[in-house]
Formats: sequence, C-alpha cells, structure tokens
Amino acid sequence: MTPDTSIYIHIPFCTHRCAYCDFNTYAGQEAMIPAYVDALLKEIEYIGSRQLDFNVPTIFFGGGTPSLLSGPQFDSIMSALSSAFAVSADAEVTIEANPGTISPNKLDAIRKAGINRISFGVQSTVTEELHMLERTHDFFTVIEAVSTARKAGFDNLNLDLIYGLPEQTLSSWQTTVKRILELQPEHISAYALTLEHGTPFGKWADRGLLPLPDPDLAADMYEWTMDFLAKSGYAQYEISNWAKDDTQQASEYGQPSFACKHNLQYWHSLPYLGLGAGAHGYANNYRYSNALRIKTYIERMSSDNRSVTSTFPITPVTVNHHKQSQQDDISDYMINNLRLVKAGVADSDFRSRFGGGLLDVFPKEVDELIRTGLLEKKTSDFSEVFRLTRRGRLLGNRVFLKFIQ
Repeated sequence: MTPDTSIYIHIPFCTHRCAYCDFNTYAGQEAMIPAYVDALLKEIEYIGSRQLDFNVPTIFFGGGTPSLLSGPQFDSIMSALSSAFAVSADAEVTIEANPGTISPNKLDAIRKAGINRISFGVQSTVTEELHMLERTHDFFTVIEAVSTARKAGFDNLNLDLIYGLPEQTLSSWQTTVKRILELQPEHISAYALTLEHGTPFGKWADRGLLPLPDPDLAADMYEWTMDFLAKSGYAQYEISNWAKDDTQQASEYGQPSFACKHNLQYWHSLPYLGLGAGAHGYANNYRYSNALRIKTYIERMSSDNRSVTSTFPITPVTVNHHKQSQQDDISDYMINNLRLVKAGVADSDFRSRFGGGLLDVFPKEVDELIRTGLLEKKTSDFSEVFRLTRRGRLLGNRVFLKFIQ
C-alpha cells in the first residue's frame, strides 16, 4: 500500500504581483480562472483514474491567491478530490489568502466546501513596510479578515510574517509580532526576506536602489522572536514556524497540536502530489514539476492528452521529473527533518528508512557539527535524536550543506 500522500494545489492568480515575490504567479489573468479550474479537474481525474491505494491526510491550496476562486469553484475541486482519492474524514485542508480578498460570503462558502484552515499573508502590520512590500492591505484589513474568519467557523488560523526587510528596525518588527499576538492565531510563520534573482526587489538591490537587509539585525529579530513567542505560549517546532498546543501534551520531541500537518508531510520527507501550474510533487520515488504557464498548463491538460498513460505520478502537464536514488532521498531527508527543531532526526526512523544508522552514513559530518555547536544529540524514550541547537537554527544552511551528497 502506498503511504499516506498529501495533495498540494497551486492557484497561480494574483490581482497584483508583489515586488519581492518569486512564486509562480500571474497578475491580470483572472479571466482564465474558469478554464484553469476545468484543467485542474481533469488533472485530478487523470491521476485518480490510476485507482491508487493511499489515504490523503492533508490538502493545501497555495498560490498566488487561491481566495480569488469562487465558492462553487472550490466545491467542484473538493468534490473531484473526494471522488478521485480517499480523503480522510478529518483531513486538514488549508487555503492561503490575502486579507483583502475575502468577504463573509466567500469565507462561508469556503468553509462549507470543506476547507478548515486559513493562512493569511500578513507580512507586516506597519503601514510603511506594507507599502514597500507592495501589499494591498493594511493592518485594519487583517483585523477584519481574522474576525470574519472566526465568525465563519475557522478555528485554525496561520498568519505569515516577513522580517529582515530593508530599513526595518528591531522595534518595528517587535510591534508587528505583538500586534499579531493580540489576534490570537493558532499558528505563526516568520520568514527572513530573501532578495530573489529576477524579482523587482532583487533588481533594485543590484542597482543600489534598495538598501540590503542587515543580516546581523535579522538574526537579532529571529532570536527575539524565538524568546518572545516561547514566553507567549507558542511552541517552535520548525525553523520558521510556531504553534499553540491546546492539549499541553506535546513531548520535548513531539509537535504542538496546531502544527501545520501538511507542511509536516514535507518536513518528514513523505509523499505528496503537486497539482496545477508550476506545482512540484514527490511520490513513487519521483520528484517532478508541472508546466509553469497558465495557458500551457490548460493546453497540456486537454482532452486529447488524457488518454496518454505514464508512470505515476507523471501526467500530461509534467515537464520535469527525476527518479530519486537512495543518496538523493537521504540528503533530502536530512535537510527536511533537521528543520524540525523539536523532533529532529530520530536515528530509529533513519535506520528504518535507509537500512543503517545516521552515524553509519554521516559519522564525520555529525561529529563535526556537534563539536562546533550546531547540532546536539539527545536521547528520547525511543531513539537517539539529532537536532539543531539554537545557534544551528541561525546557521541552518551551513548544517544542511554537510548532508548534500
């Protein structure tokens, strides 16, 4: 039987593409949404026709701005998923949304369609920073969006934040985090800004038109966030993610109850299907990606192509795929699992997956990282656990490079 397999669905439409964004998104193409949804339904049907034997524990609508779709469009997608796959009755179903793109009616429709978790892209609560990021909302819009979501029955909300912005101060970042806590979200994600090549931010920085973020200040912001959120009742379970634990039973090595189950699927190196334009997936030992352009995706998923058979999970819209070697899987496993700052890499799990212990494969690397204070070894009730130290969280990329074979 195939292991539990999550599903990621990419919705590449935005009303405005922000200057820092490096995702596969397109502004001004909303007229193509109906044809895109039709193509998405065909892709779901195509994969579902394989009669695959696996359970779907989580579904994630990412973007772009998925909340641009209508309630009936979400109904049709969720119905197609339920027809094609064995979706768990208690599946976590998340939608990313911009605060300014939702309404009471839309949230009611989304909730009735079966979506039970929302991730709002807040980024900042400071007006000047939102303008610089070219966000189309203000903090009052965020307050209204959270209130409306609660009234619609959503009891699992994530708020996304970005720190390390050009000219951002520690004080303004602290203001954002404190304001966010007043909204009492179940989950908080905080990511350092990266100036991606090809984005307006990246181009402006290259030309000296945008001040470069201060990495030392960003590190101060991150360390303050770790301490402040811990005091405020949020457990850090991943490098950039914090969650409440309403059970109060999470062990030192476990996950808080409001941890994002879908992202845990990635971080535990478990399979997931990527559907939609530009989506990436990992299943049946293949890593693959779909066509980026909306028009190309729609054309490739035409009825003429649906009769083509291929190895799961390859579909007519797949443009790149790679059969993973065991070395590939080991490297990916280490990079993903070490992001989990509580759970880390359990030697027993590593051994069950790859036939040998972690120290059999990476003895020198682990020893060096422990000696330099970036990795620590703990002993739980069930296994030796290797995980990032506090300093290692700041220098995660340096740790990850040691395990790329």
